[in-house]
Amino acid sequence: MLKTEALKAEIRRLCKEKDAIILAHYYTIGDIQDIADFVGDSLALARKAAETDAKIMVMCGVHFMAETCKLLSPDKMVLCPDLEAGCSLADSCKAEDLKKFKEEHPGYQVISYVNTTAAVKALTDVVVTSGNAKKVVDQLPKDAKLIFGPDYNLGNYINEVTGREMLLWNGGCHVHERFSVEKIIELKKQYPEAVVMAHLECKAPVLAAADVKGSTATMLNYAQQSDKKQFIVATEAGILHEMQRTCPDKEFIPVPPEISESGLECSCNECQYMKMNTLEKVYNCLMNENPQIEIDPEIAKEAVKPIERMLELS
Repeated sequence: MLKTEALKAEIRRLCKEKDAIILAHYYTIGDIQDIADFVGDSLALARKAAETDAKIMVMCGVHFMAETCKLLSPDKMVLCPDLEAGCSLADSCKAEDLKKFKEEHPGYQVISYVNTTAAVKALTDVVVTSGNAKKVVDQLPKDAKLIFGPDYNLGNYINEVTGREMLLWNGGCHVHERFSVEKIIELKKQYPEAVVMAHLECKAPVLAAADVKGSTATMLNYAQQSDKKQFIVATEAGILHEMQRTCPDKEFIPVPPEISESGLECSCNECQYMKMNTLEKVYNCLMNENPQIEIDPEIAKEAVKPIERMLELS
C-alpha cells in the first residue's frame, strides 16, 4: 500500500477528479482530519452536507452521520469508509423501542439527539445537537410535553438549564460515560492553572467539575479565544488534534477513562468506531465509489423533516 503522504496525495487527486469532498468529524484520526475539506462537529457537518455542490461526499465519522448527509443530499452520492463504524449512543435507542415509548406517552413531542439512526429520526419532531439543544428547547412552548433521547446526560443537563421536565431516554455514549470526577481531580493537582472542559454527554458530576461545558465546537472555540495556556479536556481525544493545530502555543491534557475497554489504564479516551476510518478506507471508497449510503425512501421522507426543523431553529 502507498505510504501515508502518497496516500493523502492520491485521495486529494481523486477528490478533484471525481468532484468529491471529504467531511471529517473531530474524533477521527489526525491524518483523516488533515486531508478533509471540512472538519467539524455534527451540526457543522450537517450544514455542510446541506449546502455542498459536490457530486460525492465522503463522510468520515460514524454511520448515522453518513445517513444525515444522505438525508440532506438525497441526489448526491454519499460514501462511508466503513459501514461497521457505528455509534453506541445511536444503538441505545432502537426505532421499534421509541415507537412503543411514544405510544405509551400520547401527546408528547420527541426531541432526538442527532446521534440516532434515520429510522429513529423518522419518529422524531425535531433533532438537536449538543451545540444547539438548549436553543431549540427554549423555542418550544413552555407547556409542551417532551421526550428527549437517547442521551440521558445531555437531556438531564438541558432540563437543568431550561427548567424543563422532559422525559429522558436512558441512553449514553460509551466514551463519555467512562470519564470520572476522580481522574479530573488528579489532573487538576498536576495542572492547577488548567481550565477543565467537558462535553455535555458526560455524567452530571463530571459536568459539575468543569469550568467550560458544551459541544466539541464550544470547547474548541473557547480554547482558541482564551488567554489560558493549559486545558484539561473531557471528550473523545480526537479533538486534541484540531485544538493543537489551531493553538500550537497551548497545552491540552486528555482526561483518561476511569477504566478502559481493555480493563487497563490508558492516557486517553477514544471511540473505536471513529478510529475505524483510515486513509486506506477513504482511498478505496473513493476509488470504487463504494460503500454507498442508501436509505429507505419512506423513512427518508420522514427523517429529513426534524433535521430541517433543527436547521431552521438553530
